Amino acid sequence: MAYDFDLYVIGAGSGGVRSARFAAGFGAKVAVAESRYLGGTCVNVGCVPKKLLVYGAHFAEDFEQSAGFGWTLGEADFDWATLIANKDREINRLNGIYRNLLVNSGVTLHEGHARLIDPHQVEVNGQRYTARHILIATGGWPQIPDIPGREHAISSNEAFFLKELPKRILVVGGGYIAVEFAGIFHGLGADTKLLYRGELFLRGFDGAVRKHLQEELTKRGLDLQFNADIERIEKQADGSLKVTLKDGRELATDCVFYATGRRPMLDNLGLENTGVKLDKRGFIEVDEQYQSAEPSILAIGDVIGRVQLTPVALAEGMAVARRLFKPEQYRPVDYNMIPTAVFSLPNIGTVGLTEEQAREAGHKVQIFESRFRPMKLTLTECQERTLMKLVVDAETDKVLGCHMVGPDAGEIVQGLAIALKAGATKRDFDETIGVHPTAAEEFVTMRTPVTG
Repeated sequence: MAYDFDLYVIGAGSGGVRSARFAAGFGAKVAVAESRYLGGTCVNVGCVPKKLLVYGAHFAEDFEQSAGFGWTLGEADFDWATLIANKDREINRLNGIYRNLLVNSGVTLHEGHARLIDPHQVEVNGQRYTARHILIATGGWPQIPDIPGREHAISSNEAFFLKELPKRILVVGGGYIAVEFAGIFHGLGADTKLLYRGELFLRGFDGAVRKHLQEELTKRGLDLQFNADIERIEKQADGSLKVTLKDGRELATDCVFYATGRRPMLDNLGLENTGVKLDKRGFIEVDEQYQSAEPSILAIGDVIGRVQLTPVALAEGMAVARRLFKPEQYRPVDYNMIPTAVFSLPNIGTVGLTEEQAREAGHKVQIFESRFRPMKLTLTECQERTLMKLVVDAETDKVLGCHMVGPDAGEIVQGLAIALKAGATKRDFDETIGVHPTAAEEFVTMRTPVTG
């Protein structure tokens, strides 16, 4: 059978665009359908605008710390509308770049909602197209729990478009999105409370990292409330919100922001017209080559629920394009040693195993830790401390994990991720000469294990 396209991609986020572009570059006839915005979550309502807001929030500290270096500043005044307008302009620029990337690579762009009619056919804007392969890359969507008054809460999608900065905000959740936004709103001057139903946020991260960040955020005046959960939200006559917790306490706020998880975006996709199966969490089941139970349909990125990070979706998209259209270049995605950052204030950077994971896996470990006040802060009143930690296999000397909480943690850990990926030992770290004076050199000067 002759198909209209060799590959039809549903979703123009990072993974979908990467797969489409490279498949077209390999000679395939490719189309992409997108119903919302080019670039997906990351570019529009995720990592890119969030990082811009994090930069904005950090200036309050910079202004304060500058006095120690001899600067005298007038009273600083922050304007939320200016930040959001400038953010929007940058996102619009990136949307244009994604459009050009697709069009210039020969990909056909269909702007509309694509729905599966059968395993080889999609419908967009009333038109039907056939494809040998269909790739689902529709990403995720924030979830707000079904509680009374949920319609008064917002998610990360709406947070980027608030007309004004709330005077008081309640951020609900214990993952990295909740922690990052709590830092943003607090840094920009809002009275911020972070509520999490568990004992301590950032489950899955190294225990020392979690505890250290808790201490640093508390120092900064961020109100952290653990073992706390919302029962209902009620709008008051003055427009404020009354929040009742499950323990009976009542909190007054102007905005409730939920960051309690994301679901795969599969709404009205027509999966029922195919043999695609979902797992018990609602994600698309795929094999090691991203093929679903329906042989012609593949899926990557947040819809498969593996590692929900933009660079991982990019790698998966590339793997699909190579396997289908350039098999001699195909290599599977390696999910080990994936570095990641949390753009909290201060930042977290991490790669490899946590201490808990290493012990659970049966490694006999040595732990190297350093906590210090960064040089930049020595002329200021700020008492923030940086944490650096290495998890080392005591028998092989191999560095299993690297963790940091402090300024530019993500930038520093990216370089160290290459070393860990290459199998570096603690001796390799010890024999590497440090760049002085930097915080990063601490990773190559830790000599005495704190535990073993």
